Amino acid sequence: MAEDKTKPSELDQGKYDADDNVKIICLGDSAVGKSKLMERFLMDGLYPSRFEVLLVPVGLPTLMYQCPTAHPFVPAAQEQEGGLDFWDTAGQERFQSMHASYYHKAHACIMVFDIQRKVTYRNLSTWYTELREFRPEIPCIVVANKIDADINVTQKSFNFAKKFSLPLYFVSAADGTNVVKLFNDAIRLAVSYKQNSQDFMDEIFQELENFSLEQEEEDVPDQEQSSSIETPSEEVASPHS
Repeated sequence: MAEDKTKPSELDQGKYDADDNVKIICLGDSAVGKSKLMERFLMDGLYPSRFEVLLVPVGLPTLMYQCPTAHPFVPAAQEQEGGLDFWDTAGQERFQSMHASYYHKAHACIMVFDIQRKVTYRNLSTWYTELREFRPEIPCIVVANKIDADINVTQKSFNFAKKFSLPLYFVSAADGTNVVKLFNDAIRLAVSYKQNSQDFMDEIFQELENFSLEQEEEDVPDQEQSSSIETPSEEVASPHS
């Protein structure tokens, strides 16, 4: 029986911590189709055997779709070492906020709304504000999903994308329209950002990581010293001595 690639497997901490990987995150309200878009791309744009789904224990549970090698169809991705990590919210978005670690070391963001639910479009401002709080400079793409339900929406203008000078893609996770193009372009932007930009938030997170490691190293000798101290045994004096 073939292995179910959509079933989350155990996290390889080494791969998770790798600095060589390109990380692309997805944002947007619940049920706008973020997971379906990722799955559609991974099945249509990559060989199905080239990715695995991992459950990442950062804050609340998060799904990471990990491709162990660079994207075979994107020349920019072939030029960098490491793999591609696509991060999905796994339900955290119902709290209208994501854990800070979700944004850590992200190189691009795909922000999705549902053309059939206006509230998901209005909430883009909230998601974008939070994104820029943690990742001020990474490329961001706005995605209008489910155009298969109303193709005429592609003729409409959406001011949010214009206001922040963000690219807007009309896609359908259901029939695959523009999905592979969306992710290919997101990968190009992410690779370019990773290779050419120095985000000050990266430096802050790196300093915090270094501080944590230093604290751990300082704690180890203290623990060893305390464990090496033996409690002096009490000598019981003989009443006849």
